[in-house]
Amino acid sequence: MIRSAIIELLWLVPLIVVSALIYVRMAPAKAEDWHVDPLSAAAPGPSGVLVRPADGDILPARHAAAPEDLLRRLDAIILATPRTRLFAGSLAEGRLTYVTRSRVFGFPDYSTVAVAGAGDSSAPVILARARVGRSDIGVNRARVTRWLRALEQAG
Repeated sequence: MIRSAIIELLWLVPLIVVSALIYVRMAPAKAEDWHVDPLSAAAPGPSGVLVRPADGDILPARHAAAPEDLLRRLDAIILATPRTRLFAGSLAEGRLTYVTRSRVFGFPDYSTVAVAGAGDSSAPVILARARVGRSDIGVNRARVTRWLRALEQAG
């Protein structure tokens, strides 16, 4: 009796794990929940990172580029990131939100990008945060840092 109950429970564990992974991959996301203005959004805490002039977790470098040009360059860099796709927004809107999924489990991270500045001087503004969990163990910070480094190298 106890042995059969243990066997039944052991059979349920993989089923629960597989169900949770399917949920993580298939759970619907609403654009209005994630496509927020990174210029005015609150810092994400341990589940992400905020790049913003004056009060971000990372203070961005200014670039000698018009905001729309800087956003276009940043868009190309981000879309070249593995497992990343555009989730909401457009270059014309001036704000883009991407979803990047982790390699093994497919956990989604959302990154919203805009540009602050005018004329020929601008700086990227990025709000990156995890959808699942209380901490992303620095994954978003590392990804955003790579994007900023690539932007610097691109000129």
